[in-house]
Amino acid sequence: MNPPELPADLLDFLPCPTPDAWVRAALARQDVLLLDHRNCELKAAATAMSLIARYGQDAELSAALSKLAREELVHHEQVLRILKRRGIALRPLTASRYASGLRAAVRTHEPAKLVDTLIVGAFIEARSCERFAALVPHLDEELASFYAGLLQSESRHYQGYLRFARRFGEARDVERSVVRIREAERELIESPDAEFRFHSGCPAGGAAA
Repeated sequence: MNPPELPADLLDFLPCPTPDAWVRAALARQDVLLLDHRNCELKAAATAMSLIARYGQDAELSAALSKLAREELVHHEQVLRILKRRGIALRPLTASRYASGLRAAVRTHEPAKLVDTLIVGAFIEARSCERFAALVPHLDEELASFYAGLLQSESRHYQGYLRFARRFGEARDVERSVVRIREAERELIESPDAEFRFHSGCPAGGAAA
């Protein structure tokens, strides 16, 4: 399958492309790729639900996050079915440092905390979309079709998170936060990681399971 075309604004939002070394590691460790992808979908749904619980007084935000959580849970179920068809047993995996590294850049006072949390969500969704696209040309037909099919929803989730960040934050402050968190994202993506995960950086030697 040919590489999917991603929206120009999404590519401009991200600080760097996924390194080729990560793509090679993902192809060599497709069991870990799928297992961690399953975890990521579950965590994405949980994050949306957590935001609803904390900021549920905003009806528009709650409705958007509720829809997002349902979509992420559907994706989680789809990955579970693929794992079952491929005979890959579920097993625990340690989390990558990616999400926690981005969250470390979130300010602790409101409304800046909400704004930064939404920006972090936008980066996670945009990076997921970009990684799906990077993998599609190299995967078997089933997995390539599945990942290509996720691109539209992940791109929509990125746009939604960024739209709400700009709604709750002052424009210049939002853009300063985007620049700050973008640099944190670049470091996490381009620096070595001891373990291969869906959002890990460059594999350092033999990436552990």
